[in-house]
Amino acid sequence: MNPSLASLVYACGIAGLFYLDRDESARTSKALWLPVLYLWIIGSRPISDWLGVAPSADVDVQLEGSPVDRAFFLVLLIAAVCVLIHRGPRTLKVLNTNWPILAFYLYCLVSVIWSDFSAVSFKRWTKAIADVAMIVIIVTDGQPVAALRRIFARVGFILIPASLLYIKYYPALGRNYDPWTGAQFNTGVTLNKNILGSTTYLLLLGATWRLLALLRSDEQTVHRNRHLLAQGSLLAMGIYLLTITHSSTSSLCFAIGVGLLLVTSIRFVRLHAGSVHVIVLILLVTAGMAALLAGTGGVASALGRDSTFSGRTDIWADVIPLAPNWLVGAGFESFWLSPYVHQRLAVLIPGLPLNEAHNGYIEIYLELGCVGLGLLVLVLIDGYRRSVSAFRREPALASLFIAYILTAVVYCLTEAGFRMVGAIWIFLLLSIIGASVIASGVPLRGTKLLDTSKEGSNESRTKNPLTPATSRSDYRWKTIR
Repeated sequence: MNPSLASLVYACGIAGLFYLDRDESARTSKALWLPVLYLWIIGSRPISDWLGVAPSADVDVQLEGSPVDRAFFLVLLIAAVCVLIHRGPRTLKVLNTNWPILAFYLYCLVSVIWSDFSAVSFKRWTKAIADVAMIVIIVTDGQPVAALRRIFARVGFILIPASLLYIKYYPALGRNYDPWTGAQFNTGVTLNKNILGSTTYLLLLGATWRLLALLRSDEQTVHRNRHLLAQGSLLAMGIYLLTITHSSTSSLCFAIGVGLLLVTSIRFVRLHAGSVHVIVLILLVTAGMAALLAGTGGVASALGRDSTFSGRTDIWADVIPLAPNWLVGAGFESFWLSPYVHQRLAVLIPGLPLNEAHNGYIEIYLELGCVGLGLLVLVLIDGYRRSVSAFRREPALASLFIAYILTAVVYCLTEAGFRMVGAIWIFLLLSIIGASVIASGVPLRGTKLLDTSKEGSNESRTKNPLTPATSRSDYRWKTIR
């Protein structure tokens, strides 16, 4: 098929998905387009690349970045901050309940002081604030669950079909080659197969959550069927895309996340929230063994890797001793800016340029030291605790949050997923902040739903504003005076 005709067909297909998944009952804020735009770029490629605008030759891209990209993110950040200021009380409630995340960000800011590239480090920290701002915009929306569903739809319906279009009909843009082995790999709308894999599996977990919610829904059949068709189509395309991407870590994380969503949908598990700990422990141990304990190479080969995880273990052994300070690290986003690091790695691992450690925990250690690593662990533990607490209140939505937290922990065993301004980190923040709102049991807008529902028992209870709606009546709000 001619690429131009294929583009038209795909565009019609994308429009059809949006039409099928429409929801006239939801009234989300226009500000929701800010996180959508943000995720479109984070989940694809820089805006300067889309516009074909290259920095001038005298600009050091590694240190200065692209002026076009910087301006784009600055505009989004300013707009997001204005929205959050307008939502002042709601914003403060959310931030007050997430002090571990604030402590981690504050430490990152303090680490700018001892960075050898303080100006660059501070600019990157400022850019990273947008991650939190975009998530808070979602959870403080008047209809947060509808906002979350629209985030999944608006991002997934664009990025996944567009990636398939690029790979098949625009190979010069959607495929790339390994400079050392010459092997071809698919990148879709991204610049890296790992980014494509992680973005795809994150969106697929959202689609799976939507499908499970629709299957349990008491919504009118005609509405449910068209939503099921849209989400089922997205899931099918996404699974195919994940298959041809050959991202072993992302595929493993998707399998773990889907398994968790399915198991936690069982009535027994919902009635006994403590069983979630056992399920998570089993999945975590299984994934850890698959990712790290393949001493003979058997499991690694099954995942499409050798026993050194494509050379990752060699990288880990060489970069850890290069940390300038074991306690506080090199400073926020500063380790890979050092010429000394690249000179040493050129000797230790010749012919392999690096800009990450391929392990999220080691990456944090190099940048922020043991203090930063300890704060990250605190964020993860607190996020998991909040998500389990939220599961006792709203199991359907909290199970998605637990899945994101668990898969982020696993993903970062072999990839630097904890880097800010990245899809893994953003969805991790979404899960922790969203779970904290549910666990607190305090409505963000001083409102409550008129309707009550039966979730796992015969007793009705008042819903939290983050509860997934199962009918149009679930969107009726009543102000508490």
